[in-house]
Amino acid sequence: MFSFSNIQQYHAQLLSGETSCTEAVKHFLKNIAQNDHLNAFVEVYENEALEKAAALDRKRNAGELKKLHGVVIAIKDVLCYKDHKVTAGSKILKGFVSLFTATAIQYLLDQDAIIIGTCNCDEFAMGSSNENSAYGNVLNALDNSKVPGGSSGGSAVAVQADMCMLSLGSDTGGSVRQPADFCGIIGLKPGYGRISRYGLIAYASSFDQVGIFGKTLEDVALLLSIMSQPDASDSTMDSSPIEPTVTDFQVNINKKFRFTYFRQVMEHSSLDPEIAGSIQNELSNLKANGHIVEETDFDLLDYIVPTYYVLTTAEASSNLSRYDGVRYGYRSKEQAASLTDFYLHNRSEGFGKEVKRRIMLGTFVLSTGFYDAYFNKAQQVRKLLHNQVKDLFEKYDAIILPTSPTTAFSIGQKDKDPLAMYLADIFTVFANLAGLPAISIPLYRHSNRMPFGLQVLVKQQRELTLLAVSSLLMQQKAHIQHEEIL
Repeated sequence: MFSFSNIQQYHAQLLSGETSCTEAVKHFLKNIAQNDHLNAFVEVYENEALEKAAALDRKRNAGELKKLHGVVIAIKDVLCYKDHKVTAGSKILKGFVSLFTATAIQYLLDQDAIIIGTCNCDEFAMGSSNENSAYGNVLNALDNSKVPGGSSGGSAVAVQADMCMLSLGSDTGGSVRQPADFCGIIGLKPGYGRISRYGLIAYASSFDQVGIFGKTLEDVALLLSIMSQPDASDSTMDSSPIEPTVTDFQVNINKKFRFTYFRQVMEHSSLDPEIAGSIQNELSNLKANGHIVEETDFDLLDYIVPTYYVLTTAEASSNLSRYDGVRYGYRSKEQAASLTDFYLHNRSEGFGKEVKRRIMLGTFVLSTGFYDAYFNKAQQVRKLLHNQVKDLFEKYDAIILPTSPTTAFSIGQKDKDPLAMYLADIFTVFANLAGLPAISIPLYRHSNRMPFGLQVLVKQQRELTLLAVSSLLMQQKAHIQHEEIL
């Protein structure tokens, strides 16, 4: 019977003849069918995946084995894949077929990965619970009454419930890290510009980044190294490609780092006491093991969420103006007396409530008379944040934060209160505002039996440091658990 633990072991099994790519794909297709109620997938490429698996089995017999040979990956429904539907979880793009493949996906295909399907998400990646999709809610596999997080909830649940080996999401303000936290898996957001955004449907272009879900750091690092190659189609890309290997980031538990955490975060009224206690214990363990751990005052905390939503909604207002029903996408059956009415019908019927809310907010902050009061002021706060971050990383290797104030909340608990939902992003949007690499690693379980993770942030272009620190923390946690058993 097929089982997956990591890519290295999977490849060893393939080379020894213990399993095949076809067997792997059949295993995941079976799991997808059995977990259909979770609503994680928008579309499954069953025949295509099986055909590619068979071709790779023949190819392997000829002695060829690329880095992602037969690795089964799911992609979020905001990434373009040529000749496949991409809808961003929205009625306005229902049935739209992509004319090209996103660079990030093409790099995976070039290494013989198998794309098994497209995952459900909040419409245009706008949401923290995956309750805003035109395809309905995604359910958390650990507790079907709970949300999986958003906006990349489907991608997170696909990995959580063993429906693929790894998956891709997008992270504009925590949309990879927060679902990873709620689902008990790893969620990596590389630094801004590390992975090409060409072929990623835009929400807020100066914030968006392709992210990775997985269950082992080694597998996540491998995908990161493959996708972080140059791309002339994305002028915002970082020009320094990385090639992380296991030996690059797996550190001895005795290696010492310099950590900081924010006093205002650990004392914040929204933070669950049990989550705060677990993180404080982690910080104490790090200090006891000889690492530098120091508290920092972070007086911009209360400005982060407002700044994020002013800037992202402004960018969304601009980016989503292209969806008008003229050349492609949803077109209303209502008779329009004018071009303005034509646009009004198409966009009112095609967009969901949350997307319309954010478009209107963005249009408002960009409007005459409010531009200086909101948009310019938010840009100034973002600049202050960049300056603070630059100073922090002169002294420290990493920042430790909670990923989310709470564990996964119940479906419907916050969807009637947009402000409460937005405030759930308070600890994740920081990394996107500053363009920092960040990760959520699954270290803990709450007394309510739901998992939660620890968030680590590092300086731009320091993804290897991020992986090394994450490796240390996971080693430390495993070591403590082993001692507790003994």
